[in-house]
Amino acid sequence: MALRESFHQNFGTFSTEPTQGTPGSEYFPPPPYAVSDHGGQPVQRIWNIPTISEDEAQQAFLEYASSKCCYSSNPAKEMVFNDLQGFSAYRYQLETFTESRSFEWRTKPFTGRTEVPIVDMIAVSPWNVPVAIPMMFQNNTKEFMLPNTSSVKECSVCMASGKIPCKRCGGNTKERCHWCEGRGVFASDTCHHCSGTGSLTTLCKACSGLGMLNCDDCKGRGLLLTYHALVVKWKNNIFEYVAHQKDDFPAKLFQAVTGQKLFVDEQDMVYPITNFPDNSINSASRNAVESHRAQFMSTSWILRQKQMIEHIPLTRVEYSWHSKSYSFYVYGNERKVHTEDYPQKCCCTII
Repeated sequence: MALRESFHQNFGTFSTEPTQGTPGSEYFPPPPYAVSDHGGQPVQRIWNIPTISEDEAQQAFLEYASSKCCYSSNPAKEMVFNDLQGFSAYRYQLETFTESRSFEWRTKPFTGRTEVPIVDMIAVSPWNVPVAIPMMFQNNTKEFMLPNTSSVKECSVCMASGKIPCKRCGGNTKERCHWCEGRGVFASDTCHHCSGTGSLTTLCKACSGLGMLNCDDCKGRGLLLTYHALVVKWKNNIFEYVAHQKDDFPAKLFQAVTGQKLFVDEQDMVYPITNFPDNSINSASRNAVESHRAQFMSTSWILRQKQMIEHIPLTRVEYSWHSKSYSFYVYGNERKVHTEDYPQKCCCTII
């Protein structure tokens, strides 16, 4: 992975600038990144806020009413439009794809040769082991057995026999009496179902009457292979922020819809956005980039970053029905509807 380099990009709408990461104590530190300044900010453009038409709003309202079993479609069909207002709603998202490495002890049943070199530990940096990077921005985990770290030992659970007593019958080969739960006593008297033995006459189904089962730890082998594993974890860390102008619209509803992508920036290391028209997006970008670098660079390798801004359509529709005023919102590319005062509902009884 090449070192991070300074870069200068002019998107025609807004610019990005470098932010210094916060250093810290590093665990299995990756190579340091070189982040430097780049050129000035490009000139901003004028942003237009799109609104939907009355026909589109009415169609969305009709589909909304049809999706509710207790809502009449009459208000959506007979509504009289008073006003349509478009509002700015922007979603900023930062994805930071990281790789972390650690050494962990592993054990598994030994099925190979009985002679394996015994080495306590080898002095090797986990970052010196070449590992292919999987698909970007998707969580993944892989493990690799390190050479010259394995040893064979007897399984302590079964004392190297490969067998353990059957838990169901306790090793006596017979089915445990379910009436007295194997105690031999039922209601303070000797259990007449098992004659006080705690076992029935039928053979145990779990062990086929053998009284022993293969050991789960060594799978009946009696030997365990212990080794040092390199555990490589890839994680896509996501920061998301939505800026919108209407306090009476629940922000959580934006999670279920998509918007129009205004800006996508994917680099080894992105720079914060600086002159987007909504300053809260600029602040969110700066905080997210600085937070991710401070959080992940001390223990992980930041392989790639991607930031995106979406414009999410949000239109407030004010209308009248039967001489009373109402309102609803249409939001997202999916034209979903949100309203808290639908004018005509019926009472449904489900039999």
